[in-house]
Amino acid sequence: MTSDTQRPLRADAERNRRLVMTTADRLFAQRGATVPLNEIAREAGIGVGTVYRRFPDLQSLVDALFTERFTVFLDLAATAAKLPDPAQALRHYLLAAAQWRSEDRALEVILANASVDTGPVARTRDQLGRLVDGLAERAVRAGAVREDFASADVYAFLYMIGAVADRTHDVAPDAWRRYAEVLMLGFGLEPSPTAHTSAMTDDQLLDSWPKPSGDQG
Repeated sequence: MTSDTQRPLRADAERNRRLVMTTADRLFAQRGATVPLNEIAREAGIGVGTVYRRFPDLQSLVDALFTERFTVFLDLAATAAKLPDPAQALRHYLLAAAQWRSEDRALEVILANASVDTGPVARTRDQLGRLVDGLAERAVRAGAVREDFASADVYAFLYMIGAVADRTHDVAPDAWRRYAEVLMLGFGLEPSPTAHTSAMTDDQLLDSWPKPSGDQG
């Protein structure tokens, strides 16, 4: 078989891989990480054997999704670390990571179920941890944030912003920006001159309120 005839097969394999991962994303966001691979394959319209060749079990799929996401966070942190001003670097990462988190409704499920203490997943986690530690320590040394600021605050920030974004995704998709700015001011960062997101209306707040299980209204 020539390289020319191999290329479409590789493209098909990558297309199938992406389709499985995006389908798993959607189902995990809706139902958690208990969806079996057979159902993911059916929803994706791909043969079960094809899925199992790429992901031998559900754990390998979850870990692949984790690595993909943390690679994005790694890139965001590495870009921020190159900025010369420590305050700008930290703000850049916080906002970029919050933007990414606001659009990712499956992240909490994937974090809860990934093999974060072993193998490549653990190495990716630790690499991101070192970059975030550096951003936080650099900002503290420069007096850009309160002196008790720590990298743990970065993760708590993203957790809180994620909770707001998940709850308001369908009624006020930019609401998280207002609360991100409030938290960054609390950390001691200077306010952004362009941050003018309004509070949610009463109707939006009511629409974002928790609904009874099974409520379709």
